[in-house]
Amino acid sequence: MQKVLVGLLQSDPQLTVVGTARNGEEALSKIALLNPDVVTMDIEMPKMNGLTAVRKIMETNPLPVVMVSALTQREAQLTLKALELGAVDYVPKPSGPISLDMDTVKEELISKIKTAASANIRCGKPKMTEVTTSKGKRSEKIISIAASTGGPAAISYVLKNIPENSPPILIVQHMKKGMTKLFAEMLNQECKIKVKEAENGDLIRDGVALIAPAGLHMIVTKNCRVKLADGSPVNYVRPSADVTMKSAAEAYESKNIGVVLTGLGADGAEGIEAIKKKGGLTIAQDEKTCVVFGMPAAAIKTGCVDFVLPLEYIPKLLLRACED
Repeated sequence: MQKVLVGLLQSDPQLTVVGTARNGEEALSKIALLNPDVVTMDIEMPKMNGLTAVRKIMETNPLPVVMVSALTQREAQLTLKALELGAVDYVPKPSGPISLDMDTVKEELISKIKTAASANIRCGKPKMTEVTTSKGKRSEKIISIAASTGGPAAISYVLKNIPENSPPILIVQHMKKGMTKLFAEMLNQECKIKVKEAENGDLIRDGVALIAPAGLHMIVTKNCRVKLADGSPVNYVRPSADVTMKSAAEAYESKNIGVVLTGLGADGAEGIEAIKKKGGLTIAQDEKTCVVFGMPAAAIKTGCVDFVLPLEYIPKLLLRACED
C-alpha cells in the first residue's frame, strides 16, 4: 500500500515525497528530522496507531495530517477522532485490489494534500469552558452551522460548549456517506446536547442538533421539521449549507442565527445573506483560528456577517444571542 501511495503522489510534479515510515513511532522521529509540509497517516499501524500519532504530532510539532484509512466502522470512528484531534481531512483507502483501485482516490488524495499544505494548523486548540444549563429565558431561535475542511474539530468544540437546553441546531458538515452518522454518534456521547444524524421528517426541537446526512440536502419546512432531498449539488456539494440556511431563513425569519466555520469553498455565503435579509444574526469564524478560511471569507465578502470571531468566542455569543 505504501509503495503504491508513494508512486501515486510522485506522479504529480507539484508533490515530493520526502520520506516514509513503517509505524507511528518512526513517523514521529522522521517528521522531526524531515519537517514535511503534509503528513499522510493510516489509522492501523504497529507500535503506535495513527490516532496516538496524530495526538502527539499536534502536541509537539503541529502539521497538516491527511488520514488514509479504510471505512470499516472501527476505522471510520477512529478517523473521526483523528479529525477531532486536528487532522485536516481523510481519504478512504481502496477496498479492493490496491493497484486497481488507487486510481479511484488518486485525484481526491492529491487535491486534499495540496489543500492541507496551506492549512492553518498552528492556530491552536481553544480551551474548553465549563458548560452549565442556562437559566435565562430562551427566545425561539434556531442555529444553522456550516463547515467543511477542519470542521469536525470546530463543530465538536462549539457543541461541547453548548448546554443541554440550547435552541435547535442544524449542522451541514461536508463528509462522505456513512461518516455523518458516526460523527453524530460520537458527538452525542461527548456533548450535553443531543446530537443525531437527521432523518426525513425529524422534528426541529430544543436541545437537539441535527447533522445533515452525506449525499442529501437538509431542508427546513415551515412546520418545524426537516426534509431530506437528493437534488443537484449546490456549490459542488450535497448537502449544502446554503440550502439549509435559505430554507431556515424562510421558515424562522428573524429568529435565525447563521454560523460559518472553517472550510474550503463558498458554501454558506448565500445562506448567510438570506438569514441577514430576514433580520437574523450572522457569525463567521476568523482567519486566525480557521484551518481553511475559504467558507468564512466568502461569507464575510457578502457584507452580511455581523460578527467575525475566534472559535472560542462563538459558543459564548450563541448563548447570549439565544437569551432574551
